[in-house]
Amino acid sequence: MLTTFLLSGLLALNPFRSVPVVPLAVPAALSSVDPCRLYGSVYLETDSRRRSQCFGVVYQEPDEGFADLMVFQETNKLFADKVGLWYLTDSRDFADYVLLVTDNRNLADFSFHYTKVRSYAGCRRQ
Repeated sequence: MLTTFLLSGLLALNPFRSVPVVPLAVPAALSSVDPCRLYGSVYLETDSRRRSQCFGVVYQEPDEGFADLMVFQETNKLFADKVGLWYLTDSRDFADYVLLVTDNRNLADFSFHYTKVRSYAGCRRQ
């Protein structure tokens, strides 16, 4: 009986397995948001309770020098076809990306700044 107990304990601990497998964990490299791939229709969420339903967390930078992404607001969804060209929707159901806007820069995945010139829009991160 004692040998059965010790053998089942040894099999439960499994010292021969090198790395423990956690199926629900997402690697940090896969969970980060790349701002250089965002374009199209975007909905900016301000309610922090819906953070789990958002694609990423962003900070609206007041100065363009520190922004990771320069954004030009398109008036037509069809023209938002390159990086930094966003069509802001009124409904989250019709948006390609839902982004949570935060007041704290440290909590954001990236920062963006609106520009008035279409050719300035794009990724500034190097």
